[in-house]
Amino acid sequence: MKQFKVGLIGCGAISSVHLASLKTARLAELAAVCDIREDRARHAAERYGCRYYMDYREMLDKEDLDAVHVCTPHYLHPIITVYAANHGVHVLTEKPMSIALADADKMIDACKQNHVTLGVIFQNRYNAGSVLIKKTLESGELGRILSGRLRVNWYRPDTYYSSSDWKGTWDKEGGGVLINQAIHTMDLMRWFMDSPIEYVDANISNRAHPGVEVEDCAEGMVKYRSGAFTIFHALNYYTYDAPIELELHCEKGLAKMVSDKAIISFQDGREWSADRNPADAVQADGSAKGYWGISHSKQINDYYESLAKGEKPFLSGEEARKTQELICAVYQSGKEKRRVFL
Repeated sequence: MKQFKVGLIGCGAISSVHLASLKTARLAELAAVCDIREDRARHAAERYGCRYYMDYREMLDKEDLDAVHVCTPHYLHPIITVYAANHGVHVLTEKPMSIALADADKMIDACKQNHVTLGVIFQNRYNAGSVLIKKTLESGELGRILSGRLRVNWYRPDTYYSSSDWKGTWDKEGGGVLINQAIHTMDLMRWFMDSPIEYVDANISNRAHPGVEVEDCAEGMVKYRSGAFTIFHALNYYTYDAPIELELHCEKGLAKMVSDKAIISFQDGREWSADRNPADAVQADGSAKGYWGISHSKQINDYYESLAKGEKPFLSGEEARKTQELICAVYQSGKEKRRVFL
């Protein structure tokens, strides 16, 4: 199979797992990295043996790239994606794909028009526990989903925001705990439910970070056309990053996830479980965070396998847009203090 020539844009913390994954990827070869901070770009280039740039446009103009990974602040994802697509380059972007739903549509349209493939990182769908729950739901063994709940109680100190020029802002980050921390669990829940959303009824607030604009708490209900509903509660002013909790109440049992571990308890007494395999983790540098999980490499490898086969990736732009629409609806509901129908 063809090996794809790849560039990475944005050498901040999250880039470490992308770079480590690309180093071991069978179908990808890292050719160049880019960051507006020369020290970060140079460090990544020296560590991974590639060229570096300080302007992504220069990198795309000079390098004959097949694909780019976008690991920049959120507001830049659509801008870079559209530019890369117009240069005939495939794009794999970190979550969220955008801040506004209209920008997500622009990304999808640009990639379609230029016949390139857009993928969006939601690596936790590749976790063993997530896969077990999804397959069990699809098999029908749990029966119909009645309701679900999720909780993300994490900790982000004031310095998390003060040390950044984009986090904690509506125009650059696009929100707070919901779009940055809880979005992965919200994506899993929407994926598990597998039903169009009827409406969202939510509240957002800032209770413990007076120095920033965005929410540090979000809670509410999502009603699905299947008749089921889910409730969510997310905040980032707890005293540590507590394990995320997700539960689905079904006709024939319960599916629970705590951190990455899934336990399915059937009413007939059977119990199935699955958890992460540490052997699957890539050796990223010290900036990698444990709560990112170990499945970036699985999604990155899967993305390039899809490119090689000429197929749409599992987590395409269209698939990620569904979660983006949910996140945007929560913000609209919270800001306008009303139920938002999709």
